[in-house]
Amino acid sequence: MSSIPSRKLGRSGIEVSPMGLGCWAIGGLWQWLGGPGGRGEVDDNESIRAIYAALDCGINFFDTAANYGSGHSERILGQALAGRRQQAVIATKFGFVVDETGKKVSRFEHDTGVIKDARASCEASLRRLDTDYIDLFQLHVWDYPAGPAAELREVLEGLVREGKIRAYGWSTDSPELAQVFVEGEHCAAIQHDLNVILDAPEMLTLCERRDLASVNRSPLARGALN
Repeated sequence: MSSIPSRKLGRSGIEVSPMGLGCWAIGGLWQWLGGPGGRGEVDDNESIRAIYAALDCGINFFDTAANYGSGHSERILGQALAGRRQQAVIATKFGFVVDETGKKVSRFEHDTGVIKDARASCEASLRRLDTDYIDLFQLHVWDYPAGPAAELREVLEGLVREGKIRAYGWSTDSPELAQVFVEGEHCAAIQHDLNVILDAPEMLTLCERRDLASVNRSPLARGALN
């Protein structure tokens, strides 16, 4: 295994590699809010080999979501990490209605649906990942209102106390919304866009000031910089 200097995942104290492996593509095809949500057909064996290669190169941070492939990405990541779970830091996301059978993902009709479903979403991700804890559990709804977000934050704190998750965060480009989660003791990271053509100075300042990890979700601008 290659030796890559690690860093702390914000104020969680969790050690992660500077580079992570995004697992959107390994989810395959699915329907996202009425349109295509996947990159295309995938070979699960090839996906698993890619995860093995990442581990062997010293990468331990894997970012997935319940949305990706309507749960398929989480399942494949769980399969790949069987027997190697302690080598990995798993970040996944929640906040949408995931229809695994129909391969569809949609929004909740009301904001309170995200709060009511958070615990069930966590349990579903734990099953798909075949693990008894999630290292970083992130809200995937980038524009979720600040009011209910404060209530949701307390639900996530409860999941930390129960040992279901180690830390939580939010995938959003809004520093104003991120500020709501920042007030939580176990908020450790904000995932946001950042690359050479899209800067995020306010978010970076917030993360630095509050000792949060800035998780870059678009280093290559979704393929534009390949």
